[in-house]
Amino acid sequence: MKKLVLACLSIAFSSAFAQTAKTISDPVEYVNPMMGTMSKPSLSTGNTYPAIGLPWGMNIWTPQTGKMGDGWAYTYDADKIRGFKQTHQPSPWMNDYGAFSIMPVTKSLKFKDDERASWFSHNAEISKPYYYSVYLADADVTTEITPTERAAQFRFTFPQTDSAFVVVDAQNKGSYIKIIPNERKIIGYTTKYARGPLPKNFKNYFVITFNKDFVLTKTFEGAALNNQLELTSDHSGAVIGFKTAKGEKVVAKAASSFISFEQAELNLQRELAGDSFDATKAKGKAIWNKTLSKISVEGGTTDQLRTFYSCLYRTLFFPNKLYELDKDNKIVHWSPYNGKILPGYMFAGTGFWDTFRALYPFLNLAYPSINKEMQEGLINDYKEGGWLPEWSSPGYANIMVGNNSASVVSDAYIKGLRGYDINTLWEALKHGANNEGPMEAVGRDGVKYYNELGYVPFDVKVRENAAKTLEYAYDDFTIYQLGKALGKPASETDIYKKRAMNYKNLFDPASGLMRGKNENGTFQTPFKPFLWGGAFTEGNSWHYTWSVFHDVDGLAKLMGGSQKFVQKLDSVFSMPPIFDEQNYRSVIHEIREMQIANMGQYAHGNQPIQHMIYLYNYGGAPYKTQYWVRETMNRMYKAIPNGYCGDEDNGQTSAWYIFSAMGFYPVTPGVDQYVLGAPLFKKVTISLDNGKKVVINAPANSDDNRYVQSLQINGKDYSKNWISHSGLQNGAVLNFKMSATPNKARGAEPSAYPYSLSINDK
Repeated sequence: MKKLVLACLSIAFSSAFAQTAKTISDPVEYVNPMMGTMSKPSLSTGNTYPAIGLPWGMNIWTPQTGKMGDGWAYTYDADKIRGFKQTHQPSPWMNDYGAFSIMPVTKSLKFKDDERASWFSHNAEISKPYYYSVYLADADVTTEITPTERAAQFRFTFPQTDSAFVVVDAQNKGSYIKIIPNERKIIGYTTKYARGPLPKNFKNYFVITFNKDFVLTKTFEGAALNNQLELTSDHSGAVIGFKTAKGEKVVAKAASSFISFEQAELNLQRELAGDSFDATKAKGKAIWNKTLSKISVEGGTTDQLRTFYSCLYRTLFFPNKLYELDKDNKIVHWSPYNGKILPGYMFAGTGFWDTFRALYPFLNLAYPSINKEMQEGLINDYKEGGWLPEWSSPGYANIMVGNNSASVVSDAYIKGLRGYDINTLWEALKHGANNEGPMEAVGRDGVKYYNELGYVPFDVKVRENAAKTLEYAYDDFTIYQLGKALGKPASETDIYKKRAMNYKNLFDPASGLMRGKNENGTFQTPFKPFLWGGAFTEGNSWHYTWSVFHDVDGLAKLMGGSQKFVQKLDSVFSMPPIFDEQNYRSVIHEIREMQIANMGQYAHGNQPIQHMIYLYNYGGAPYKTQYWVRETMNRMYKAIPNGYCGDEDNGQTSAWYIFSAMGFYPVTPGVDQYVLGAPLFKKVTISLDNGKKVVINAPANSDDNRYVQSLQINGKDYSKNWISHSGLQNGAVLNFKMSATPNKARGAEPSAYPYSLSINDK
């Protein structure tokens, strides 16, 4: 029965999209914010929520089907909505910070989480990036939302009743609420956050104004209702009441600030001013269309267009802005590190373990101006906290491994971003690379072993040691690359080049795989290559062995040369999806997602192996990359509620699709190259920030014609397996000749292979 329901959903969404595509040309109308929302802790199909906001906005709004504090804020198969939440949540696993909710109620005064919940149907729900609407059946109220970066407008269409209410829930863990009837206003703050530590003065201040006088005012403390107008407690909330005529629209304008009530009021006045609901909606739609139109695609199916723009939409939210504009229009922020109000940029809500791979390289290509702001934000992270974050939510979060801020910083500079204090970031990278931080996930855990032995040992109680070793080696490479680009002396940079080869210390010639190693130099035994966790992070040896982004040729030589390297890559797909979960004591969702995908050991639903398909280019078999990239796009992505194959993860899994649909991928952030695959569409046009355009033509492209016979760039034959970022920045026309049969000769010679440290930097 469940399979039948999913099949019907797929048909219904495809049918609706096909009808829409005939009449809509603006890209935002191709986006389905519901993509990936049919998720749960045991199986992720995206772990997303319908994010109603603007690109990189400080605040996002979402309907809330889960209880307050539940990371799964909205799940597609839920029956009831409990509220409409302002959220900053990057993922359900990270949960939220600074959230509060608004909910209309009728008939009787219901304010508790479960009691105020209303049945709803997706048939009476509209979800767009710039607009959301749903009919709440129990309340007989239609709720509409349209956002700005730091504010939003709500429009509630009530029935005729003398018992119309709006509940504002400021959550538990410390909150404040105040009703100001003569101003038709509610103000408050929430202090709740899921990841810490944060300074004690953390608050998200909010201001909500209404266009109608209140005839009832109540506040509540937990489950207790009272007549106070002002309340500070563990769990504070407010209820206001109206008498409404049938079809009467009550409009609420909400804004917030991490700085003060005055700043929240300023944000409201600046971003909403005297605009009507429909004016804010039109402005939001225009912003989305402008931002999405940076990349134009043609010649795909309606489903492919929907999937492309739905993925592009997901890449444009995180990290979100933590900065605000003061009364003098100066950029300021509340610091999640020291609690001060300081000048300059600040961003939050991203994990570099996920996003260094494709999301940040994608910003460097298509949206470099926003990443310049993010780099300036990183400078402030370092100045205010003493370290670069690896997961910010909104300050340092102790989760995941690696020191991948090095990649994010280095790739931006090497891809041409300028105009910020790169030398402070250089010092920050060196500091993070050579010291343990205040928590495991900041700086380098096990750095003393790594720097002395060339690896983090398995038997010294440092978790996920092999994964850390491999990521540190790549991170050292990116530091070396940045140092060279900055003209730093060899005496300062050569140590990082040397450490970049530390990946070799974990290679086991007997198995041809990466393996944990003990402090005395012996390999950890027994070796179980299908064992998840232990020495590795959310994967096994078959997944992490390929994490040599910077020296794939060196890895291939360890495996016995190009032919054996390609055979090893083939094995990933030909093996059954067997697994050993004993380190987790249960089958975690990442394991289950690999198991059910029918692609062997290839686990696209998680990050460690996502680049692996492109590695055939380093072994002379790029046609296999072309085949598997198309298979992955076809099988693993669709703009429907169960449309991802695992966690979307802050734009990373979507950025993989965007790059792959354009025909190339950044295997090695920190070098001026993208590794070629094959485009999905007949034509893609990228409008660069410098005014130039990249046009990618593949007129014969089809589901059968997925192989590249030849490529011309700017009218000249091109035989390499990579293209340069700098070349694209000059403007370029790429003409792919596609066919149903692979050209096994093209790209087969080592001279065509992409960058590897051991052969390209001697």
